[in-house]
Amino acid sequence: MSLTQTAIDILARNDRGGFTIPTAGLYPYQWNWDSAFVALGIATYDMDRAWTEITSLLEGQWPDGMIPSIIFRSDDPDYFPGPSRWGKTPGPIPSTGISQPPVLATIIRKLTQTCTPLDQTRRAQVFDAVFKWHKWWHDTRTVDGVVATVHPWETGRDNCPEWNIGLKAMQVAADLEPYTRMDNKHVHPSFRPSQEQYDKYLTIVQFGDSIGWDQRRLTVEGPFLMADPNLHFVLLRADKDLSAIAASLGKPQAILDQIDAWVAKGDAATDTIWNPDLEAFTARDLRSGRFSTGFSNCSALCFYADSGSPEQRAKTLDHMSRIATNVGFMLPSWDPNAPDFEAQRYWCGPLWPQMNYMTALGLSEQGQADMAARVQNDLCRAIEKSGFWECFNPLTGEGCVGNNFSWTAAVWLSWQHENKLKGAA
Repeated sequence: MSLTQTAIDILARNDRGGFTIPTAGLYPYQWNWDSAFVALGIATYDMDRAWTEITSLLEGQWPDGMIPSIIFRSDDPDYFPGPSRWGKTPGPIPSTGISQPPVLATIIRKLTQTCTPLDQTRRAQVFDAVFKWHKWWHDTRTVDGVVATVHPWETGRDNCPEWNIGLKAMQVAADLEPYTRMDNKHVHPSFRPSQEQYDKYLTIVQFGDSIGWDQRRLTVEGPFLMADPNLHFVLLRADKDLSAIAASLGKPQAILDQIDAWVAKGDAATDTIWNPDLEAFTARDLRSGRFSTGFSNCSALCFYADSGSPEQRAKTLDHMSRIATNVGFMLPSWDPNAPDFEAQRYWCGPLWPQMNYMTALGLSEQGQADMAARVQNDLCRAIEKSGFWECFNPLTGEGCVGNNFSWTAAVWLSWQHENKLKGAA
């Protein structure tokens, strides 16, 4: 069986009737940015089903505009923390109390780029909800002009060493309710976050629940607050794509002006996450001002967002070239020269398919064809060697964490489809 057919079969097996789980057992619900990437893959063979993936995600949107990181349409005892741990959230469907990187506008623009009448109808169908979500980010999660995060899980990069500054500054709640982790049942603990990290993750959840998930209070008063290059660059790119969608739909000038103001604010804030000592874009604790000390796979997303100065981009490429000589497969989630690099522990080293997708796209768009090809081809080589895993060891290409993974299958299908289109041209 071809890898393309295997990828299609994985997405079919992970389909739960209108939404797709990342993989069985480990992740039994609908994840926010997973669904966006899943739609990208399904669209290569079933556009109607791809669109259902997007609209089903929007069904979980909160009244304030937030689209949660996880939507709980059931209470699976095999997963923790499930809906009971998050408490009463204000959305129409039980969910987490935090969001995830807002890639949706970018995916929607790509899926409807032919601008047929049906494309325009689909864009119009979801525009207000996506606009409201972006407004939520800018109104609720922005501090001193830069988008912030209140929880490592919100960044999508759960245990990346970038968060150690913020986590070390906070205390585990003295009254933290006892719990039993379920992730280590499915995956070896050496691949997953530590117990101390989990205690702090749940301390933040407990605080959010205690204030009724008041999102602005969670941002201002919560125990963790950091700027994240992933959220920053993903939102900035999504704002630019949302602006193009708004213009294509003939939205009122006030809407266009609002989005353009977000873009201007985002571009201006890019310098906030530039670490002058490391000469790279890194996470930054917004209370102490301290920068993270390592190059991560989201440091390179300046190209994806078309942001940063020529000098900053050149330094970013220098880092990538250095790292490329130290790994077999680009792009690791953490600098292999850093002392806390671990090749197979979740976000401490492995390469991630969705990150390689965004990185390769940005590099290609900004004229860095060679590095774009390296990032894309290395992921494809890892898949060819090991299969459709959640992430991969950047030294060996060995698969890590969850197998039969939806976004890995989706990225493969998207790239194979693009290659076919190029061949046809």
